[in-house]
Amino acid sequence: MNLNSIPAFQDNYIWVLNDEQGKCLIVDPGEAAPVLKAIEEQQWQPVAILLTHHHNDHVGGVKTLLEHYPEVVVYGPQETAGKGTTKVVKEGDKAVILGHEFTVIATPGHTSGHISYFSFPYLFCGDTMFSAGCGRLFEGTPAQMYQSFQKLNALPEDTLICCAHEYTLSNLTFSLSVLPEDVHLTHYYREVKELRAKNQKSLPSILKKERQINLFLRVNDIDLINKINVETTLQHPEERFAWLRAKKDSF
Repeated sequence: MNLNSIPAFQDNYIWVLNDEQGKCLIVDPGEAAPVLKAIEEQQWQPVAILLTHHHNDHVGGVKTLLEHYPEVVVYGPQETAGKGTTKVVKEGDKAVILGHEFTVIATPGHTSGHISYFSFPYLFCGDTMFSAGCGRLFEGTPAQMYQSFQKLNALPEDTLICCAHEYTLSNLTFSLSVLPEDVHLTHYYREVKELRAKNQKSLPSILKKERQINLFLRVNDIDLINKINVETTLQHPEERFAWLRAKKDSF
């Protein structure tokens, strides 16, 4: 399997997996034009589309893609039922695509019905986990997003985090405002800054790396707890997660 990323809008990535025969699946096609261009250039044959949630920058291209490829199966959560989904899936469901089994993981928080898809080593997590960050809570609660992060953190350490936005540098900037002396954050910030200066992408990330540089995975980290204790004492990890998300919202 080959993993490809197609830039879209200002900072989206539309992920495409293709096999040696050129058959492919497409993840969260927010717009159709760049996908159709890549399909033509690479001579891909789309067989499936995976949708993680209902926001337009993830589903906006589905209708046009189906006009070109009406046989494509579109998987998505219930909240995408009116967005072109032909097969609604939920937590624990499995789909075999291109000979690989994808497991559906419910990851609410960004939206109430957000899901992720996992087929080792690929995790397509939409706007749940970003590199060094997490999605904004539009419909869900901090507790829901915390639990979603716990599910994703239970995956193998070499899982590829194929999230939907190039937010890594801004997320690291925020993280360094919280823990400015953190060695992992400092080193990775420099690394990503160099990548972005060359217009190279920082994704996919690796879960092992995220456990070092993603503060939303480090809510039990003593340095972060000490930082929070300067302002308030929070006993539970869900509360510290909520504190961190609130800080990010106002950053």
